[in-house]
Amino acid sequence: MAQYQDDIKAVAGLKEKQGSSWNAISPEYAARMRAQNKFKTGLDIAKYTAKIMRADMAAYDADPAKYTQSLGCWHGFIGQQKMISIKKHFNSTERRYLYLSGWMVAALRSEFGPLPDQSMHEKTSVSALIRELYTFLRQADARELGGLFRQLDAAEGAAKAAIQEQIDNHVTHVVPIIADIDAGFGNAEATYLLAKQFIEAGACCIQIENQVSDEKQCGHQDGKVTVPHEDFLAKIRAIRYAFLELGVDDGIIVARTDSLGAGLTKQIAVTNKPGDLGDQYNSFLDCEELSADQLGNGDVVIKRDGKLLRPKRLPSNLFQFRAGTGEARCVLDCVTALQNGADLLWIETEKPHIAQIGGMVSEIRKVIPNAKLVYNNSPSFNWTLNFRQQAYDALKAAGKDVSRYDRAQLMSVEYDETELATLADEKIRTFQADASREAGIFHHLITLPTYHTAALSTDNLAKEYFGDQGMLGYVANVQRKEIRQGIACVKHQNMSGSDIGDDHKEYFSGEAALKAAGKDNTMNQF
Repeated sequence: MAQYQDDIKAVAGLKEKQGSSWNAISPEYAARMRAQNKFKTGLDIAKYTAKIMRADMAAYDADPAKYTQSLGCWHGFIGQQKMISIKKHFNSTERRYLYLSGWMVAALRSEFGPLPDQSMHEKTSVSALIRELYTFLRQADARELGGLFRQLDAAEGAAKAAIQEQIDNHVTHVVPIIADIDAGFGNAEATYLLAKQFIEAGACCIQIENQVSDEKQCGHQDGKVTVPHEDFLAKIRAIRYAFLELGVDDGIIVARTDSLGAGLTKQIAVTNKPGDLGDQYNSFLDCEELSADQLGNGDVVIKRDGKLLRPKRLPSNLFQFRAGTGEARCVLDCVTALQNGADLLWIETEKPHIAQIGGMVSEIRKVIPNAKLVYNNSPSFNWTLNFRQQAYDALKAAGKDVSRYDRAQLMSVEYDETELATLADEKIRTFQADASREAGIFHHLITLPTYHTAALSTDNLAKEYFGDQGMLGYVANVQRKEIRQGIACVKHQNMSGSDIGDDHKEYFSGEAALKAAGKDNTMNQF
């Protein structure tokens, strides 16, 4: 980075002006510290990552093969390790983000203990996690550059030039985070205040859903309740104002609709004339026609086309939509959101089915031609069963003999080596590319991957370590694999920042520095 050499010169100039009192200050050390701390504030990060995401959106519009991906995070270390692994395996972070899941914050970060995804957790814990994620990503930069600086000091000749080139072209671990603000945790003002905390922590992209804040449910649970469009649009505008106030002019808003699986509403929308947005929302209500003399105590009625209609009201005081209207409501939600300031869509579905998603996107694109989605490749879906069922249906439709398969038992291991299972797995493998091409999906994410991987790996370790394998259960299945796969965390002292601290001790104390990385540090075994 030319900036590194420029900083050396700039600090040298400052040192000269300060005279002898700065004799012990090394311009090169100061320049290294600046390089290791490229982003000074969360707003620096939000502005930087917003530009990345906008460029990726434009690239996708030109070529739907250029979709983006992310994995959900519930701790800064998890996000850090994902990006370290991505750089290690792909030498680039291009089109790869992080996702911050409200579900995982509720389940793993709340002071109340594990909670369902119902917005009962402390809302500030979400912005705190954004800040934590970027703290860990910035530390990954500092650690990587610190290693290069130490190599630079030890190198000579052509080797030194090669290392200098790596420093000059260093790729940061800092990438966009799509941050889940649930249903806004209150009214539009509450949404605005929380959105500002998100952005100040570094978020360039905020996802909000059209559920009622105090009735919010996980997108894959029952009992979801939506709000009229004007209520939702007020929150979208609140987030946009938060971005603009803080100078992140190209911040991204993801408008999520849960209408496909939400059969309830808490409010009848305000409508001023036939066909307006409120009237369209109310048109989906499950109603019965009645006359004025049939009105009962406390009945709520609406008038449409000269008729009195009584919406079906449940004992919960909620109103019910007509069955089978979910897709039409999703389309209206999406078009309305994009027409009122949202940038991307999220349609929460009950299964990963390209034809279903693509059908809705096709309707949306009749109005908004460049509409594109963020899609939850959710662990709530039984991917194996869903795609084996799709493969079964495809084989049957093609006239193939499917008599050997029991469609209700397709998860069975006995089918693992069959033509059906092979076809299903190939459909799973290509799902993201296919859906991005055929269903307008710009970004694919998995909400809860490390929740499940942590549970799986812990189960395997516990079974071995506390069983007959004892210490070999850890060594063979963890440490030996770390060493052979080049997992940086095998040197856990280095990963925690010990070497960065040693560098600073040398900068601050010179030869008097008491370093941790001496000959007796057991990390030298690796």
